[in-house]
Amino acid sequence: MVVDFINMRVTCRRLRPHIFMVLVQMASAFLYFITEAAFNHGMNPHVYVTYRHIVGGIAVFPFAYFLERKTRPKMTLNMFVEIFLYSLLGVGLTINMYFASLQYTSPAFLSATVNTIPTLTFILAVIFRLETLNLRKHRGLAKATGTLVSLAGVMVIALYRGPAIRRLYEPPIHLTKSEFHKNWIKGPILSLASCISWSIWFTMQGFTLKRYPAPLSLATWANFIGALQSAAFTSLAVRHQPAAWVKHSFIDIATILFGGVVSSALNFIMIVWSSKEKGPVFVTMFCPLQTLLVVIFAYFIVGEKLYTGSIIGGVTIIIGLYLLLWGKAKDQEVRVSTERQQSLSAIKQNEPKMQIVTVPEKESLDH
Repeated sequence: MVVDFINMRVTCRRLRPHIFMVLVQMASAFLYFITEAAFNHGMNPHVYVTYRHIVGGIAVFPFAYFLERKTRPKMTLNMFVEIFLYSLLGVGLTINMYFASLQYTSPAFLSATVNTIPTLTFILAVIFRLETLNLRKHRGLAKATGTLVSLAGVMVIALYRGPAIRRLYEPPIHLTKSEFHKNWIKGPILSLASCISWSIWFTMQGFTLKRYPAPLSLATWANFIGALQSAAFTSLAVRHQPAAWVKHSFIDIATILFGGVVSSALNFIMIVWSSKEKGPVFVTMFCPLQTLLVVIFAYFIVGEKLYTGSIIGGVTIIIGLYLLLWGKAKDQEVRVSTERQQSLSAIKQNEPKMQIVTVPEKESLDH
C-alpha cells in the first residue's frame, strides 16, 4: 500500500507539467470565444488586455510576496530593463496584437496560427545555440523537415482561404459577427506577428528565469509592467473615446476577470513553471490541442465558418510540428543515454582498485 502510494506520487510529480499544459490549452480555447463575444459586444481589445493584466497582477501578487520572500533575487536596474523587455514581448506587444487579430479573423484561424510558435521557437533556439541541429542524423533531418513543413502550413493559411465547409445542421449557439471579420489581410498579419514575438518571448524566458529564478514574482512584474505598456498603447488607440474604459455589461466584466485570474495569473504561472522544468519547446508542443478544441467548439457549437485553407494549413502545421517533436524526443533519448554512460564511467573511475596481496605460507613446524 505504501509503495503504491509512493509510486502514485512519483507519477503525479512526473506528469505535473503535462497536466498543467493541458489545463492551459483548455482555458485558452474557452477564452477565444468569450473574448470574441465581448469584442462583438463593443469592448476594445486593448482596453481588455490592460484590465486583464491588472487583474492578473493583483491575483498573483500575494502568492509571490509571501511564498518567494526568501528566494526572490534583489531587483537591479539591469534586471528591471530585462523584465521590462520580457513584459513587452510577453504582454504589451504580443497580447495586444494577438487579440486585435481576433477582430479580423475567427477563433479557428487564430488558434491554427498559434501552432507556428513551436517551430519559430525552435528556429530561435538553434540561432541562440539552445538547440542542436545535426542534419547527418535522422533526428536532425526530422527537425529540419518539420520546421519547413510547419512554415509551409503557415503560408497556406495566410495566402489561401478556400471555400467554406458546408454545414449539415444548425448550431445551438450563434455569435454575432462584427464588421471587422470582413478584413482577412490585416488579421493574418497581426496574428503571425504576435506568434513571432511570442516565440522570442518563449526563448527569452529560459535566460530570464536563470537570472531571476522566482516564477511567481516574475509573473507579477510581467503582469503589472505589461498592463502599463498596454495602457500606453490603449491611450493612443482610444484617445478620443473615454467611454471605452468604462465597463458595465456582464460579458465584459466576466471576460476581464476570467482572462486576468485564469489566463494572466494561473496560466502564466503554469507556463513559466513548466518552461523552467521542461524547457520552452516542451511548453509549445501542446498548442495543437488548443486548435483541436477550438475547431470542434467553433464548428459544432458556435457556428463559425471553417474554410478549407485553414484546415489544410492547420493539418500541415501539426504534421510539421510533430516531426519536429519526434526529433526532439530522439535528441532527449540520446542525451539521457550519453549522461548515463558518463555517470557510469565516472563511477568506475572513482571506484577503489582492489589490490591482491599474496601472503607467504608459514613454514611448517618440522622446520
